[in-house]
Amino acid sequence: MIQIVQQLLFVAAIGLTGYLVTKRARFIYRNIQLGKKDIEVQGDKNKRLANMFRLAFGQQKMFDRPVVGIMHFAVYAGFLLINIEVLEIVIDGLTGQHRIFSNVIPSGVYHFLGSFFEVMALLVTVSCFIFLIRRNALRIPRFHMDEMKGWPYRDANYILYAEIILMTMLFSMNATDAVLQTLGNEHYPPVGTFAVSQFFVPIFAGLSETALVAIERTAWWVHILGIFAFAVYVTYSKHLHIFLAFPNTFFAKMEPKGQMSNMDSVTNEVKIMLGMPVDNTDAGESDEMPTFGAKDVQDLSWRNVMNAYSCTECGRCTSQCPANITGKKLSPRKVMMDVRDRAEEIGKNIDANGGTFQDDGKSLYGDFISKEELMACTSCNACAEACPINIDPLGIILDMRRYVAMEESGTPQEWNMVFQNIENNQAPWAFAASDRFKWGEELRTQEIKKTKTEEQDA
Repeated sequence: MIQIVQQLLFVAAIGLTGYLVTKRARFIYRNIQLGKKDIEVQGDKNKRLANMFRLAFGQQKMFDRPVVGIMHFAVYAGFLLINIEVLEIVIDGLTGQHRIFSNVIPSGVYHFLGSFFEVMALLVTVSCFIFLIRRNALRIPRFHMDEMKGWPYRDANYILYAEIILMTMLFSMNATDAVLQTLGNEHYPPVGTFAVSQFFVPIFAGLSETALVAIERTAWWVHILGIFAFAVYVTYSKHLHIFLAFPNTFFAKMEPKGQMSNMDSVTNEVKIMLGMPVDNTDAGESDEMPTFGAKDVQDLSWRNVMNAYSCTECGRCTSQCPANITGKKLSPRKVMMDVRDRAEEIGKNIDANGGTFQDDGKSLYGDFISKEELMACTSCNACAEACPINIDPLGIILDMRRYVAMEESGTPQEWNMVFQNIENNQAPWAFAASDRFKWGEELRTQEIKKTKTEEQDA
């Protein structure tokens, strides 16, 4: 009877987890689709796949700092590989048959896999402890900037605590299991001890069989429910990058980082002026006034919004940003966090109003990101170069700057003079195009005078 109750509770837990994860995934997908869909993803598919495996799966950029890169990879690989063992735990929860794979896999292989998973779990535990020390004791500056106060700071710690608890439960579960095997409990088939948990066996060796079963079942439930809770939590956390890093690197910008895209609306206007054919022009049937640049999340591309949801909040972008280093207000990480927060806000607004966005009097520009931040950017692309998963903060900053320049005429006076010169003189300098080669004429005149003087002297 107790076994059946446990199985029913397990089915309820896995069903609730699936429902919550699916609901949240649909919310995030819809929010990403808030961005414009007219962006063309260009580039060879094979290059994009290679990019994804190199950066998302292989974590190449993380190894720019080798020690941290190795620890991060250990946590990442441990997360993927240890979850293979979860499959056996899920089957156990559904059927009530403990260690079912030991009946179908040769004992030597089963023991090797169990030990391998435990070694990975140990590496995860050690790495998480070191990461906690780096964040909280060593206080590395990029983890303690203004945008990292409050929830972002707690989020990073919560996930590390959770990882340590999950791994501790795994060791406790296997250690008590090993003791119960020696007592001949029929629920626990003889699979022996594993590489790490064998050192925990003496702690439990003197306990009664009832106490051992209680500890083993408690650790088992905490471990699997913790994993289910983690699956839900991660969709609200910066750790969503564990999954979104793959599509984000696949759809990442493949063009050279210094290349800036033209605005179709402006390009079409120029073509019309020059009498050139224009594709996809508005025939005047639309009542909507065209806008330039990005004021809110809906004006960005879906790739910009996916970038925001993929952000790891590691702060490498901000630590490399020359504007931030020199004391300017700009932080590329904050830009990405603001885009994600605004997308979340709009998504909740849509859900609360029956699927239609109701104007809330707010926008990404002004309420989340200030003009001072936008104007501080040097467009050097250091942020995009530093990002481990190819997030492009500059693309968002440029589109929002375009809004400031073309919709508000809010750029600094010095910039306006440059714009005016480009418009009138086809160059940023305050000289007419017809005067462009005067400097050469003066040189030629000087050269002629010099030659004549030399001839007279001779």
